Amino acid sequence: MDRIRIVGGNELHGVIPISGAKNAALPLMIASLLTDDTLTLENVPHLADVEQLIRILGNHGADISVNGRRERQGESYARTIHFTSRNIVSTTAPYELVSKMRASFWVIGPLLAREGKARVSLPGGCAIGTRPVDLFIEGLTALGAEIEIDGGYVNAKAPEGGLVGGRYVFPKISVGATHVLMMAATLANGTTVIGNAAREPEVADLARCLNAMGARISGHGTSTITIDGVRSLSGARHRVLPDRIETGTYAMAVAMAGGDVILEDTEASLLDTALETIRRAGAEISETNNGIRIVRNGTGIRPVDIVTDPFPGFPTDLQAQFMGLMTKSSGVSHITETIFENRFMHVQELARLGAKISLSGQTAKIEGVSRLKGAPVMATDLRASVSLVIAGLAAEGETMVSRVYHLDRGFERLEEKLTRCGAHVERVSD
Repeated sequence: MDRIRIVGGNELHGVIPISGAKNAALPLMIASLLTDDTLTLENVPHLADVEQLIRILGNHGADISVNGRRERQGESYARTIHFTSRNIVSTTAPYELVSKMRASFWVIGPLLAREGKARVSLPGGCAIGTRPVDLFIEGLTALGAEIEIDGGYVNAKAPEGGLVGGRYVFPKISVGATHVLMMAATLANGTTVIGNAAREPEVADLARCLNAMGARISGHGTSTITIDGVRSLSGARHRVLPDRIETGTYAMAVAMAGGDVILEDTEASLLDTALETIRRAGAEISETNNGIRIVRNGTGIRPVDIVTDPFPGFPTDLQAQFMGLMTKSSGVSHITETIFENRFMHVQELARLGAKISLSGQTAKIEGVSRLKGAPVMATDLRASVSLVIAGLAAEGETMVSRVYHLDRGFERLEEKLTRCGAHVERVSD
């Protein structure tokens, strides 16, 4: 099993290309099930979750081809993938596939809308919380679906003639459920209004792609989304937006290690709140023609308090990374997690490096220390894994991160990108 070895102490200088967003690519790929034409997606990252979803879509009958690779210093980025779901051969998403990646549950929306039925395994819990599917079921029921749960599967059936437009107000913001309800409503009869919808850039990106396919969606990027159903969707070509979580992660890595790095192929507007927080912590951030420049030379890391919130607030997916940064701040900071109930499992691993962190409910108190010391640590989930890398960049000696398969789910070639900027980071295979 692979591990990541980090020898801390090196500043970062250079250019880091930002990949396409995993959290945008996954729902875009699933949207290909809505049409029998070809959906072509550009800038798709090469990640474990993307490869798993390719297998899942293939189970439903999608034909998938990859081309258009752009070489950069011997590496492949910005893949172009063509998805053609001319014939849906199965409306069942089995447990053995859905259990490996929660987002695969989202196929329930397109399958129900296009085929009138879907049988999708319950995804179960995950490392960062239970994340129930109640909101998905309630939203689809508002479109006329009949849904029952039996034997660990969600069995959904549309009324004769297909789904019908309806109004549903989410009692709690859910990015995944917003994706699913929006996709399902594109082929419903009549108009659907989604209230308290997620405003994340990835939701708006999906809406733009669906509109390019012939959908009639308005209000995306706001809390009220309106969808006028159409009879069918066509193919389209769409470029996946830059990964704002990867952008924020590398910005924090530079703030932690020091240095001067250009984050290329990304947009500051995707994560204004996070960038402003990193500025308050002591880094200089400016926009360039094709990205963002992060600089921290000589100044210390200042303590900053944050509360995670849905977009445009501070992203929960950057909480662990920011905690890693705060371990070396010049004072006391507090992080309050409001999205997931079990997202502090990285605390004990950071403590192995010398961090001083205490928990009280959903708030972590971080007392900054002057030095961290390398140690063997274990990744507990995707974002926690990279927080350990960030801490390791500033730790004395060697940090060895195990269970890096979590890292491979969401960060494309992380060790190679950091190494190119002067970090001592390498993948070690046992």
